[in-house]
Formats: sequence, C-alpha cells, structure tokens
Amino acid sequence: MSIKSLGYIGVNATELGKWKDFACNVMGLEDTSASLGDEATHYYKMDDHPYRVFVQKSDADGLALCGWETNNQGGLDDVAAALTAAGVAFTWGDEATIAKRRVQNLLSFTDPAGNHHEAYWGVVSDFKALNSPQGVTGFVTGDQGLGHIVLPAPNFDETSEFFIDVLGFGLSDLMKLRFTPDPDEPIKRLWFMHCNRRHHSLGLLELPHPAGCVHVMTEVNNVDEVGLCNDRRIAADVKLTGTLGRHANDHMVSFYMQSPAGFDVEYGAEGRTIDEWDKYEVFESTVVSFWGHDFSVGHAD
Repeated sequence: MSIKSLGYIGVNATELGKWKDFACNVMGLEDTSASLGDEATHYYKMDDHPYRVFVQKSDADGLALCGWETNNQGGLDDVAAALTAAGVAFTWGDEATIAKRRVQNLLSFTDPAGNHHEAYWGVVSDFKALNSPQGVTGFVTGDQGLGHIVLPAPNFDETSEFFIDVLGFGLSDLMKLRFTPDPDEPIKRLWFMHCNRRHHSLGLLELPHPAGCVHVMTEVNNVDEVGLCNDRRIAADVKLTGTLGRHANDHMVSFYMQSPAGFDVEYGAEGRTIDEWDKYEVFESTVVSFWGHDFSVGHAD
C-alpha cells in the first residue's frame, strides 16, 4: 500500500495554552512552536520529525485531521489515483499549506464518515532528537509512525470499505461491542487496521463522537515511562478515562486520559508488532484487555 504510517495529527483548540500544558507537562512532548509556529498554531515534537502534533486556534475543540505519510511522490500519486478511481474528491495542497506542514507535497480528502485527512511525502527535518521537558527518553515512532488513532465511523460499512478497498489498509482484528447489559442494544463494530508493522495504526468505531476522534495512542520506550506520565497526569489533575491495563489485541500496557480536545489519549508501552502479515491470523476479541483498562472511571464525576 502507498500509505506507510500515521505521520501527524492536527487538533483544533479553543485555548492553545491548555494544549501546551497537556502536551509538554503531561505527555512530555517538546514544544517547537518558537521555530515553526505562530500565534494561531503550535507544534509538538516526539522524535526527529519537526513535529508530530500541531494544534491550531479554533472556535471548537476536537480533531482537525490525520496526516498519513507516503514514501515519495510516486506513493502520493498512487493515493491520488486510488481516490480518483473511487470517485473520492481530493485537493492538492497549496504552497502555503505545504510549507506550513513542512513536507514536499500533500493532498487533502474526507472519508465517508466525514473525518478529514491529508496524505503527504518528504518531511523537512533537521534530525534533532527529542528534548522532552519531562525527560521522556523517547517515543516509539520511525516506520511505525506516531502511534494509532481511533476514529468515529457511524456509517461503518462505507467507511471501512474505503480504508481497506481504496487506501489499502489491512484488517488486524475486530470487536463487536455492547455498552449495556441490554441484549436488544445494537452491536457496534470496532475494527483495527494496519499499514505497517505496528499492530494497528487506525481503528474505526461504529459510533459518532463529538470530538471527531475516540482516542490517539502514543507509545513510549518502557512501562516506567507510562507510570511516570500517570504521575504527571495526577499532579496536573487531568481526568483518567481508562485505568492501567494490557490490551488483548496489540498487547499495549497503557492508560487513558482526557485531552483538552475532548478525545482521549492512550499512553502506552510494549506494543505488539507484526513482521509477516501474510502469516498473521485476523481474530475477533471478546475482551478489550488481558487485565485492567477499566473505562468506567471515565464516566465518574
């Protein structure tokens, strides 16, 4: 497939300062806004890319877009050709947007559920390592991208077919969920998809979400870093939305917290990678985790 990883995300924010506190003081990201940003857009670095998260001033909080990385212009042209063949409208980036994203070229499109995306190639980087204000030793990125994202997809069939049949994502595993004991509650599907050796870079949940995103996952080098982030979360009084646990599908040891944008951030370590997808068996999980991950805490006052 032409898409190689989740390269960056863009976030809409009513208060840029809240995101700066959350990104730097809780997540441990490096603020690179002084060299890249302006009064309306802030940038946060995780690795040798100039940024992995940008936050732009807006009238509403929520996810703005996902940025998907391709290898080169040929890869981006392949994405354009696939969108054209599927009859999906897209727009090539103008000079100002390309410069702002610090890439060579990009295009923008919207998936059938209304989620906004960009595909791009050629990151402009000075290869400086992360200088985390909280001493985070590093995030697991590289060919696995910044992590994974779970997006709302109320029109599930149309949206899942778009990512698999048009963009070439592979199905990793799936769940069929009910959120109450009522057997008459309609089942909601949750599918996880891959575009590299990370177990999943994309999830689709058959529900709407007011923030335009269910959660974003970032992975650090070890479990101690996860615990240290949870300590910072407690000190900053950031809401816990899922207790520490190990997921059954990607084996990630993680916890969840609410970002200023209204969607959750999963902060984890020890995520599973798959080197030979042709030998991998897709499965259905009936449990979210081997242990932990109590999401009822997110509904408590």
